[in-house]
This record gives sequence, C-alpha cells and structure tokens, in this order.
Amino acid sequence: MTLHPQPLAPAVAAAEKAGWTTLRVDLAGVRGKAELMRRWGAALAVPAWFGGNWDALADALIDLSWLPEAPGRLVAVTSWSSYAGARPGDWETLQEVLEGAVEYWRDAGEGALAVLLAEPPPAG
Repeated sequence: MTLHPQPLAPAVAAAEKAGWTTLRVDLAGVRGKAELMRRWGAALAVPAWFGGNWDALADALIDLSWLPEAPGRLVAVTSWSSYAGARPGDWETLQEVLEGAVEYWRDAGEGALAVLLAEPPPAG
C-alpha cells in the first residue's frame, strides 16, 4: 500500500458529511522525531500514557477509544514533504506505522481509518 498526496478540502468535506471524525497533523517546521511525536500526540489528543515513540504511536492509532464514536476517521497530514525529505528513515517508519493502522481498522470491521497526505497549494 502506498500513501499518495491528495487534495485536502474535498476529502475532509466528504469525510465530515459521512459523519467521520477528521483530524489534522501539520508537520510544518518539524525537524526531528520528538517534535513529530508531539504533533501526532496533539492532533490525536492522546491520553497521558502516550510514550512519544513509534510503538506508542502505532498503539494510539489502533486504539482511538478516546475520540468520539464515528463510522470512520480521516487523518490529514499536511506540510509533510520537507520532513520526508530531511528525515527519510523516520518518514519511512511513519508510513509503515500509518499503513499498519489503516490495515488494522480495515480488518477490524468496526469503522475505518484513512490517512491523507496533503501539501498546501503553491503560493502565487
């Protein structure tokens, strides 16, 4: 499974119309893993047990019990390409964590999780 950049507004509107919970993780200015984990933790409104590492993020993404009940959840990751270019190893690990969570929710049959990678439109 590959994650592809997609337009943000139509996807968020469609998800909200379907009753999904929508969350946004803005990676603008993120330079390291610690800040990456803080951004994810804040966006997901994780409980205090969140450990700020890859395993904790994976666990949080397959739990999400603290979020409102919904038929699905859309996580829009914005301004990600600078981080991906600067930290390719961490970016690859993040993609693996996200893909695992999407697969978990697909197989669980109790809702859905979709991850959308989006960049802001070019200025001009």
